[in-house]
Parts: sequence; structure tokens; C-alpha cells
Amino acid sequence: MLHAKTVVSKGDWSAEPADHVSLDYDSRHRRRIVMTGKGGLKFLLDLPRPVALAAGDGLKLEDGRIVAVEAAPEALLAIRAADQFAMTRIAWHLGNRHLPTEITADRLYIRYDHVIEGMLAGLVAETECVTRAFQPEGGAYGQGRVHSHHHSHDDGPNHDHGPEHSHHD
Repeated sequence: MLHAKTVVSKGDWSAEPADHVSLDYDSRHRRRIVMTGKGGLKFLLDLPRPVALAAGDGLKLEDGRIVAVEAAPEALLAIRAADQFAMTRIAWHLGNRHLPTEITADRLYIRYDHVIEGMLAGLVAETECVTRAFQPEGGAYGQGRVHSHHHSHDDGPNHDHGPEHSHHD
């Protein structure tokens, strides 16, 4: 089986890809997994450490060919607000919940979640369910992901993550 041991960043390759893999946001954070491209090319992604793959990146096969990474469409909430203050407030609440968020000039995008949709309604946000590729902001330290843990929406601001993590509501 062919191995892909290198990620070539978007813009750093231009050859015709050997195949394409379409991956949702969670599936684009990988280290080692067997993948099958849309055209049937099967290979082992075998990276030295987990990497956050972005749409347009290439996975370099050991024979030199490239498999293109595509961001698969996902169910998202598109969020708008009446003014900049309201949008800033909404962004703060999403960040406080460690939700991966894509930022554009006039909208925020998050993965669809009915509980968060209800919270946004309480913040007077305009929301719309959309299906599109999701490419959220990278973490504050350039890691390409926000938080690595997930918790339910029912655990509230006082849930325990251990001594190195707290919420400041």
C-alpha cells in the first residue's frame, strides 16, 4: 500500500492531483489512517504527528504524486448580527465555549448545534442553516485547532477540566 508521509501546504503544489479526498473538519485532523480517494486510490496517511489539514493541501505519496485535500460540506449555522457590538458579543460567547468558528467579513460559521442555536437566539443573532465546507480559525498559538477536548452543553461554566483550565464567565 502506498504511504503519504508529507503534507504540502495549499499553494505550494500545482501538479494535477492523483486523486482527491473529501474530509469534514474533524476528519482533517489526522496522523495515521487508511484513506481512499474519490477516484479509488487507496493509501496510508502516515504522518509523524497529527496535522490539521486544510482545503487545498496536498498529501504527498511516496511515489511523488499528490492527493488533494478537499473540505467536505457540513451542516453549519451561519451567524449574523445587527451591529458590530452584537457580533463581538456573539463571538465572545462562542469562544468562551471553545467552539471552532470560521470568521468571514460579515458572518461567523459554526457546526450546527440546536443548543447553541437557542443560545444565539437569546443573543438576538440572525442564524441560517447552511451546508458548506467548514474551515474555522486556527488556535491562538497557531495550532490549527481550537481546544482539543469536547464537553456537553449541559456541564455549565463550573465543570472541571483540571487545574490548568478554567472558565471566566
